[in-house]
Amino acid sequence: MLTTSNLILPGTLAIREINGRNGPFRVGTLQTTIGDFAIKDPILDQYDEGKYDGQFQIERIYQGHYIAGGRSVTEIRAKLADMVIEDIDTEAPVPIEAEPDPIDIEKQEPVPVKDKTEPASKSIPEKGTEENTDDDSLFGLLMPLGDKVKLDASVDRKDLRLQIERLGELGYEFDAKTQTWNKPSVH
Repeated sequence: MLTTSNLILPGTLAIREINGRNGPFRVGTLQTTIGDFAIKDPILDQYDEGKYDGQFQIERIYQGHYIAGGRSVTEIRAKLADMVIEDIDTEAPVPIEAEPDPIDIEKQEPVPVKDKTEPASKSIPEKGTEENTDDDSLFGLLMPLGDKVKLDASVDRKDLRLQIERLGELGYEFDAKTQTWNKPSVH
């Protein structure tokens, strides 16, 4: 595994949606000058299918694998630390391949040991307490939701998908360039 904290590359991120047994999810392929990388970050579930040009900060590059449709696939993956989207083409065709849901892959892979100096990730409060509504439980420290919401990709992938779905129900719209969910102003 190559760990890098400041490798910033121009590239194109092609995102596609796949319907898995846990519901729809999105994966991407990042094409850069140093190679192509599979992207399995949960944050991609916010984006529409298409191609996104921009600057991508790569946190680490590593080998990953999965088994699907009677075949074993090994791929080079990149973990994104940040990205700045400069151009969006949601009309561009993105090739579709059979691929397992990342939630199922995460169950098979060993959990990485976190550095003890890292801050603990935010956890979502348990449901069932009287003072917490369902949205309080789902969004945790993000509550109360403002006009702009930036989701935390470190929460559990299932919770992130539920947050994305709920923001859509509440009328928020995702802006890929700012990577925020915005509530349209009422005139």
